[in-house]
Amino acid sequence: MEHVSVAAPTDLLIGGRTVSATGGRRFERRNPITGGVATVAAAASAADAGAAAEAALAAFAGWSETGPNTRRALLLKAADALAGRADDFVSAMATETGATEGWARFNVMLASSMIREAAALTTQIAGEVIPSDKPGCLAMAVRQPVGVVLGIAPWNAPVILGVRAVATAIACGNTVVLKASELCPRTHALIGQAFQEAGLPDGVVNVVTNAPEDAAEVVNALIDHPAVTRINFTGSTRVGRLIAQRAAAQLKPVLLELGGKAPFLVLDDADLDEAVKAAAFGAFFNQGQICMSTERIVLDAKVADAFLEKFVAKAATLVAGDPREGRTPLGSVVDRSAADHVQGLIDDAVAKGAVLHRNGAPDGTLLPAAILDHVTPEMRIYAEESFGPVVTIVRVDGEEQAVAVANDTEYGLSAAVFTRDTARGLRIARRIRSGICHVNGPTVHDEAQMPFGGVKASGYGRFGGKAGIDAFTELRWITVETQPGHFPI
Repeated sequence: MEHVSVAAPTDLLIGGRTVSATGGRRFERRNPITGGVATVAAAASAADAGAAAEAALAAFAGWSETGPNTRRALLLKAADALAGRADDFVSAMATETGATEGWARFNVMLASSMIREAAALTTQIAGEVIPSDKPGCLAMAVRQPVGVVLGIAPWNAPVILGVRAVATAIACGNTVVLKASELCPRTHALIGQAFQEAGLPDGVVNVVTNAPEDAAEVVNALIDHPAVTRINFTGSTRVGRLIAQRAAAQLKPVLLELGGKAPFLVLDDADLDEAVKAAAFGAFFNQGQICMSTERIVLDAKVADAFLEKFVAKAATLVAGDPREGRTPLGSVVDRSAADHVQGLIDDAVAKGAVLHRNGAPDGTLLPAAILDHVTPEMRIYAEESFGPVVTIVRVDGEEQAVAVANDTEYGLSAAVFTRDTARGLRIARRIRSGICHVNGPTVHDEAQMPFGGVKASGYGRFGGKAGIDAFTELRWITVETQPGHFPI
């Protein structure tokens, strides 16, 4: 097995200090392409997780009383510190998850923007005065920080989603524990280092890494810890359900952004060239490993053949290679099991009558872009999230059938509609059951200030902008009596 040089071992960040896990335990994350060691990281125990929660609790009293302009200044420094580590993120993501340099730098750019947006929110955490029927009663709705927030982030967009898990929570005056993904511990540790470099007080941001076999124990310890008052999780629907159930037993609110099966509708009056560009980006960027990735292209039969000809030609150019060499538009999927899952879905669909368009064969975790035409509900890939560089084509007759197919899924995160008639596009967008829908744009689109989240099995709650303030603050009713009271008894 090839071994490659790695950065210094990644430790836990607890209370402003980098510390080893209990007993010095560590685990290895291996490069998905070479099999060599990508990262050696601290393998936290439940006790270590508890120590991180205690450190966050100890820091909460001071941080929650810090003025908004001080919080904003520190967050702006953190955004710059994160951006300054772009090369480190590129290296970490390439070796840990097989991501291309372009995807890594996009992650750093958007994550920096998210921190700056969070900084801008510090003076927007506003309440209101509500007219009271009681004479002399000043009634106020006031937003206050909730305490310690647990953020659990995935590997696929690790900088974006790691930052999103904590930035607005910090801006609102909370302290945080970031539970890193076992698949990218170094990448997530770099986020903690950026916040620490910016000068945030010790304990405001804590980062915990753990071995894969300890994930359930560590997560449960954090959810159960009395200091933790809010949880946010981005990841699979299966794990999201488990987290929600665990938190519900203690009546702790959870913000969930889970799986997706994004439909991309191409109507009979669509601009096919624009649709092809957007569909290719949405389906294959980061090897299709984005929660918003286009998984289903719903084609009006009148334009299906013309669209497919252009789309197949575009997909043929999307080959995969080692991201460290920087010669190909696609990198690696995250591991061999992901590659096997994608191939299993393709084999099942082809066996049941789908037509495969793919330029070349897979090479381990390097998968070229694949298109499956004539997909039907009997095929696994019609309903299952592929989370890889494969997209399905479902042909329909007219917009009514297109909408029905778009909604024929347990998921509801992102969607897209292509039509030259804007009013028609808006009408259909309103009928698609998803948290996000774009007219004449790709399903993959994120901006720091937008309300981001899904419906159905894609989760509930919203990250982003002012919606994030609602997620990470407590709304309280406070009154002040200014006249003598009059009571019936």
